[in-house]
Amino acid sequence: MLGRKQEINLQLTELLDSALLAFCLWFGHFLRSQLVPVFLPDAAEIPSLEKFYWVIAVVAPFTPIVLEARGFYSNIYNKTPGRSMRQLAEALVIIGMFIAFCIVFFKWSVESRAVVIFSVALGALSLLLREAWQREILRRQMTSGKGRERVIIAGERNDLDSFLANMTSEQRAEIEVVGQIDITQRPVSDLVAALHEHSISRVLFAAQHVHFSKIEEAVQACETEGVEAWIAADFFQTAIARPTFDVLGGRLMLVFHSTPQASWELLFKGIVDRVGALVLLLFSLPLWLVAIIGIRLGSRGPIFFKQERAGHYGRPFVMWKFRTMHTDAETRRAELEAHNEMDGPVFKITNDPRIFAFGRWLRRNSIDELPQLINVLRGEMSLVGPRPLPVYEIQRIEKHAQRRRLSVKPGLTCLWQVTGRNGIKNFEEWVALDLKYIDNWSFWLDLKILLQTLPAVIRGSGAS
Repeated sequence: MLGRKQEINLQLTELLDSALLAFCLWFGHFLRSQLVPVFLPDAAEIPSLEKFYWVIAVVAPFTPIVLEARGFYSNIYNKTPGRSMRQLAEALVIIGMFIAFCIVFFKWSVESRAVVIFSVALGALSLLLREAWQREILRRQMTSGKGRERVIIAGERNDLDSFLANMTSEQRAEIEVVGQIDITQRPVSDLVAALHEHSISRVLFAAQHVHFSKIEEAVQACETEGVEAWIAADFFQTAIARPTFDVLGGRLMLVFHSTPQASWELLFKGIVDRVGALVLLLFSLPLWLVAIIGIRLGSRGPIFFKQERAGHYGRPFVMWKFRTMHTDAETRRAELEAHNEMDGPVFKITNDPRIFAFGRWLRRNSIDELPQLINVLRGEMSLVGPRPLPVYEIQRIEKHAQRRRLSVKPGLTCLWQVTGRNGIKNFEEWVALDLKYIDNWSFWLDLKILLQTLPAVIRGSGAS
């Protein structure tokens, strides 16, 4: 998306182009060595692919670097095909000169000019098609708004207009500005209310003409909520101690992070979530069958329980579980409120009378949670993260700092799950564990929690 995410997207695109170029060199050799002799029986035989490995080693990794230097990956949305072909031709000339250098000085040889011609044609076509595909994705994002990050822009009115005018088309395609707040005229409470209303993940401050005390108050509100605050720092004359800087719309931004930053590690977490959820779903299918049969025999009503939960930044989503309570559970909650064993907004009681017998067994063995693997596959949840609470419980949270648990995706398991689960009766302690996870997040912490979850599930620790 913005800043660091754009950098990761660029690196992914360059890796894809490297793979495409390597494939095109292999396919060019295949065409010359296998298909050409079919139509031209008298064509000379060429050496095996091993003789061309050095060409692949030069072309595949270095061509994307040269393309980046020539601006091939910049301004994709507005770039004309003619400009793309010119940049591509310039890069190919530079790579060709490098190959010629290797031939002259290292005495390496290119055994077949036809392989080179085929590979260059295929490689150029592949890169242009990849760029066209990427441009089409950007256009669809601009048109549909799907997948765009919702942000709020805050600052003085004239600064807001200038800030928006300097954003590129690519940046506009990846964000949806759901609100503009003039913090010189409106209280910070209006900003906080907008964060809640629109499930905002970051606030962009255009603050050239705003008194710093006002910015400080707004940034503190964002930090408390676990929302990133990006400040246009082009008015700073000196560096600030321990800042995180990024660039947006050609402007230097001062970024205050209170959640894990975009990184390869975070990207890898997303991949592991999807792959892991798919593997777990396949291996757990016998348990699904047991649960479906048991629920059908042990209680009247649907197999699955679906409820609106608060997801990333409070965005509602429908969470799936195997039903473990009688169908009138929601209507009976009011009469059981006096027996609630948790302080704060959440509701939990030991030996809940709404749970039927087989449902209690499902809960004790955490089998009721298995359908949430579907939520993980859909990207609404992660394997590891704070447990998602019902939307109506989130709305009852009074301390803004406790909402920071919403600043990461909810998960199937978490520190709370492996250090007590329902044995923890204090909501403050529960939130403290969630914030400890957020503040110390790493992929290895996720792995550690996953490894601790299995014995906790087998023991049924704290489950009810």
